[in-house]
Amino acid sequence: MTSTPTEIAPAAPSPLRRLLPGAPAGREARGSTLLRHLAVAVFAGTLVVLVTNQLAPYQNLQVARVCAFLCVTAGHTVLVGLNGQLSLGHGALMATGAYTVALTQQALDERAVRGWWTLPASLLVAVAVTALGGLVVGLAAARLRGPYLAGVTLAVATLVPAVTTIFTGVFNGEQGLRFPAQTPPAALGAYFQPERWLAWIALGAALLTMLLLANLVRSRFGRSLRAVRDDEVAARLAGIPVARTQVLAFVVSAACAGLGGGVYAMLTATVAPGKFPLDLSLFLLMAIVIGGLGSLPGAVWGAVLLVALQDLPGLLTEHLSLSAGLAQRLEGNLALAVFGLILIVVMLAAPGGLQGGVRAVGARLRRAVRRRPATRRSPDR
Repeated sequence: MTSTPTEIAPAAPSPLRRLLPGAPAGREARGSTLLRHLAVAVFAGTLVVLVTNQLAPYQNLQVARVCAFLCVTAGHTVLVGLNGQLSLGHGALMATGAYTVALTQQALDERAVRGWWTLPASLLVAVAVTALGGLVVGLAAARLRGPYLAGVTLAVATLVPAVTTIFTGVFNGEQGLRFPAQTPPAALGAYFQPERWLAWIALGAALLTMLLLANLVRSRFGRSLRAVRDDEVAARLAGIPVARTQVLAFVVSAACAGLGGGVYAMLTATVAPGKFPLDLSLFLLMAIVIGGLGSLPGAVWGAVLLVALQDLPGLLTEHLSLSAGLAQRLEGNLALAVFGLILIVVMLAAPGGLQGGVRAVGARLRRAVRRRPATRRSPDR
């Protein structure tokens, strides 16, 4: 009796094996992922552009602010959620990008250099400067963990505002800097809403950030980030340069914060230390936790919450007859109190954040839909 040889299926590569040098790259999967991300970005961009055509000027500014904060929260969630490094200094990195754009725009205007390309050039300079700052902070924090890392980033959050108030000849102290405002191109017409143009610029920056980060998360580098977060020893044994990965995570996150800060400064053509208080870094951290750590859609939730809660005190004082003293106290403390309350509720109800809760509800609905046809086909007894 002859026995036929059996074919043994190759074992699927483990997640650790996928991180080793020489692992299969999966070019087809990467290509399909890129196309899917491009399609989502085009659809989202078209939808938001159509919506902005129907909004009032102030509402378009709100959309622009959400997009500016989205650049920051998306990069922040990559650092904290995917790589596990705690940062309390992203408000300062955002301020660095804003001041860089203001100084660059002022320098170009003084030399009578004008054109559509000046703003993208200023934003690129802001990204480069904050990426360099992220490199410095990342190198300093590469061997630090937990409260020590938080302390270093908190020192950055206090250092940047101090620098802007000390060197008044460059940063103009508490009054801040002003630079020429962005105007819509003449091709859009003389009556085109300037706030809508600002919203489109901010939307382009946010979509570019999300597209690049979405592909970065799915790349080998993204898997390295998660491996270092989960187990540094195993990642080091797999050949992953742990320190370099952590430093690069800081660089990427800082660059996103600089872009968001530059866009945020563009909205009002002014920048001052008061726009980037110390508690902004805390707001940014709470926003990504509420939205869902390590989730780019969760960063969208966080950006929306940041803008909505910052405007909450103003809405209350506008619709309620409050004294000047009470209104001032609400303006300084209400947003932080409401943010903290939302954080507690979300962590109790959905530990994975708002995006995790949405995924859980979606999974339950899919299971319910799958069970219903099976129940209908079952014979009656």
